Amino acid sequence: MPGPTPDASPDARPTLEAVAARAGVSRATASRVVNGGAGVRRPLVEQVRKAVDELGYIPNRAARTLVTRRSGAVAVIIDEPEARIFSDPFFAQHIRGISRELSAHDAQLVLLLVEGSGDFERVTRYLAGGHVDGVLAFSLHTDDELPSVIRRFRVPTVYGGRPGRPGAAGGPAVPYVDCDNRGGAREAVRHLVSLGRRTIAHIAGPRDQTSALDRIDGYADVLPDGDPALVADGDFTPEGGARAMARLLERRPDLDAVFAANDLMASGALRVLREHGRRVPQDVALVGFDDMESVAEATDPPLTTVRQDVVEMGRLMVRLLMARLNDGTAAADSVITPTELVRRASA
Repeated sequence: MPGPTPDASPDARPTLEAVAARAGVSRATASRVVNGGAGVRRPLVEQVRKAVDELGYIPNRAARTLVTRRSGAVAVIIDEPEARIFSDPFFAQHIRGISRELSAHDAQLVLLLVEGSGDFERVTRYLAGGHVDGVLAFSLHTDDELPSVIRRFRVPTVYGGRPGRPGAAGGPAVPYVDCDNRGGAREAVRHLVSLGRRTIAHIAGPRDQTSALDRIDGYADVLPDGDPALVADGDFTPEGGARAMARLLERRPDLDAVFAANDLMASGALRVLREHGRRVPQDVALVGFDDMESVAEATDPPLTTVRQDVVEMGRLMVRLLMARLNDGTAAADSVITPTELVRRASA
């Protein structure tokens, strides 16, 4: 039988020595088990884990880092202004999925925002310091410097959204999770065509992001001979959608349908249509993209939109990253998730 357990007073925090004594193993063996090291026989692993449970021992993260060479932290990098990140429900949904899955892997989320050159330099120093095991980055732009920094420091990374056109920064070997943006856009426009709409406009997202480019392509797949005047650029915000809608009405007052590249822009477009006396859907049918319920179900009328499972996409990003960290490989397959048209009253 093991001898007396060290630090056995009621108020003492359980120590690794106490775990080793309770399990009847050496301190070194107990350390390897609780800190994730290898080379311990299964019966001893089970003895140590039982002792940990009985004593309520909490492993020291610093000690675990020395054994595993892992910090237990993952950086989430978003290249957008702070005001947009905290006002757009897309980012909240994405971070929710990431946070839930990181918690399941006992990993800590470190949120890094990149808004200007000063922020970029700070993030670069942080990554160079080895403070995190990997990076989850999303909302990248085509002129983004982040992919080159990640390659330089060889930080395991998964992108949210395709990081660039084939051959662009980031390269084809960098795994990413994205939805079928092009297919979803095609489905939205086909739905408008099926309603008998013939003058269908598109409010596009920023053209320095691949999601916006793919949705433009999906629109053009269905309407290859469309009038260029029926496409107006927005910025994924309600204000950007409102400005684009005003331009479209000025150019083509005869339009009878609009596909907006996200729900927030669709909400801004809806406001402008109402201000111009256009009824939705009677005069102008309107479809968005994302299915952010806090937006799509709150509009009047509720918004027909293309759904992407943003929470699940965040979870998938973490799973891809953990697979890379655990098997030590540099490559991993990217994932394209399906989209679904959600029909409500706007179209």
